[in-house]
Amino acid sequence: MDAHPDALVSPFDAPTDPPTRGRRRRDLAIVDGPASRAAVTDAPDSPDAPADDVRAGSSGAFATWFRSRPAIGGLITIVGGLAMFFSSQLQLGGMTVHVGIEGAQAMILPAVLVVCGALAIFSPAQHVFYGIVALIISVYSLVGVNLGGFFVGFLLGSIGGVVVASWRRREPAAELVEAAEPAELPAEASVEAPVAPAPVADRA
Repeated sequence: MDAHPDALVSPFDAPTDPPTRGRRRRDLAIVDGPASRAAVTDAPDSPDAPADDVRAGSSGAFATWFRSRPAIGGLITIVGGLAMFFSSQLQLGGMTVHVGIEGAQAMILPAVLVVCGALAIFSPAQHVFYGIVALIISVYSLVGVNLGGFFVGFLLGSIGGVVVASWRRREPAAELVEAAEPAELPAEASVEAPVAPAPVADRA
């Protein structure tokens, strides 16, 4: 009985494939390298990450724009003008209530107050002028427009005018740090003093 020795397979012989096993280990080492870990870490968690970045950037830009102008004082002034306007349209039992001088100024003064507040927001370079005008109109509205919109428009317009006129632009933190640092002075060139020659003894 002739049997080929290669045809005999023992059940105790474990199949070995050194080239394949070594190649697989190298592939795993390449996949598990630091570059792949960094790529997995830097990958976005969800497809909505770019949209979140856009929203964060837009909100930051709006906050910067809002802080670069007297927006709060302008909004208070606008609300004061609207309070004056609606006080002149107040009706009780079918009767319109008017206290003070009637006429076009009951419409003009609130409109000018609203315009001053809007200009203070969108054109902050002349905020002092707009604040003073708003303050004057608010005080005059006590006798011109229903006791200044029953004192509500007067108070809001006066507070808004003072806030607008006294507003100061906030400098960015980077500019403040640069201003606080002392200016570097140029290094002074070192000047070497001339060396006097040594006295020569007279020879006899």
